Amino acid sequence: MTRKPEVPFPGTIEELGTVGDAGALAHYSDPAYYTKTYGKRRHDVEYYVRIARKSRGPVLEYGVGNGRVALAVAGAGVEVCGIDLSRTMLDDLEKRLAAGPPKLRSRVELRHGDMRNVRLGRRFPLVIAPFNALLHLYERTDFESFFARVLEHLEPTGRFVFDFSIPQPDDLARDPERWFGAPRFRHPASDELVRYDERFDYDQFRQLLLVTTRFTPERGKPWTIPLTHRQLFPREVEALLHYNGFADIEFTSDFTETPADRHTDSAVVSCRSARRGSRA
Repeated sequence: MTRKPEVPFPGTIEELGTVGDAGALAHYSDPAYYTKTYGKRRHDVEYYVRIARKSRGPVLEYGVGNGRVALAVAGAGVEVCGIDLSRTMLDDLEKRLAAGPPKLRSRVELRHGDMRNVRLGRRFPLVIAPFNALLHLYERTDFESFFARVLEHLEPTGRFVFDFSIPQPDDLARDPERWFGAPRFRHPASDELVRYDERFDYDQFRQLLLVTTRFTPERGKPWTIPLTHRQLFPREVEALLHYNGFADIEFTSDFTETPADRHTDSAVVSCRSARRGSRA
């Protein structure tokens, strides 16, 4: 069983790079595949659970998806409000919550919407945006709108914490006409063996990387899924935060307390409002 992207796939990097387009949503159109692919990724989950406990909650999570982080946070006894643009992923999370214990369900609130625009009318001691959520913001104005929403939702002494993958020169320099193969996997919905390979295309002016994944099942027609990520460089992120009202900006490495350096894969950023103590 396969799922079509929520938005038709236009096919080229020139046609992608807008919040909510196929490059932003298609990767999340198959929750079963997403869960299988990232189910063993736990180091970031453990990190966010740890800081959520420290904050005592409630926590606002942008890019909640189908709950990989939020369910663990709620399971640790901390209330979490999650926002996501993918209705498919939120529907899957709602099914998971319905099948779980009532106490867990009572700690999770969900909102469908664009993280640049959603206003909840309340503040949180901790706001998080895990697993490259910011890489689905492509233009300067996208970041300005999103950071304004974060500041509206932060308590005066609250922290905003997120992570992003450091751009890898090897990925950015790959031949966009070449497909790179990967081991086959068994699709969780159909139980069918599927071969997949990837192609990388980088627009150096827009700093946009398109990863196209091609799935080829043993039977049936192949299909492709695009994933577009804005490539953010650490000093660029620091400047965006500084000029959009954040201070006390700290970078750590790969969900540890170690300062980020040239060997960091995922940079974890923690910051607060520069208007600390205000009630704007």
